[in-house]
Amino acid sequence: MARFVERLALLMAEAGMARMPARVFGRLLVTDSGRLTAPELAAALQVSPAAISGAVRYLDQVGLVTKGRVPGERRDHYQVGDGAWVEAIVNRDKLLVTWASTMAEGVGVLGPGTPAGERMAQSARFFDFLQREMVDLIDRWRAEEAARS
Repeated sequence: MARFVERLALLMAEAGMARMPARVFGRLLVTDSGRLTAPELAAALQVSPAAISGAVRYLDQVGLVTKGRVPGERRDHYQVGDGAWVEAIVNRDKLLVTWASTMAEGVGVLGPGTPAGERMAQSARFFDFLQREMVDLIDRWRAEEAARS
């Protein structure tokens, strides 16, 4: 399992996620409960608690894990939500909006009649297109998952 977690983490790191958050997220994904405490994560990944702290803070900020506590326990746990991948894509979707608006701004800077300005305009249209398609894709995914329930 440890080898698979590392392979999964490498894949996520290649896609742009920092290595330690990718390892933590991978470890949580392969746990039946989807939930582990920071000491359990540190032991499983053979890293320091400080490394876990930074990783879970990042994962929480981007919506891939949630922090919680079981009533009666003193330790927080970190859990992968059912919609973790959807949240990751939605967060990426927000980035598409930023890219589109920045490219549109570039058209104004470079001039719409210039070759560079046209490249920026095409880039802006592309990111707008992707963002619109992502909204539809996520809606279709949610409908498909709801139909399975």
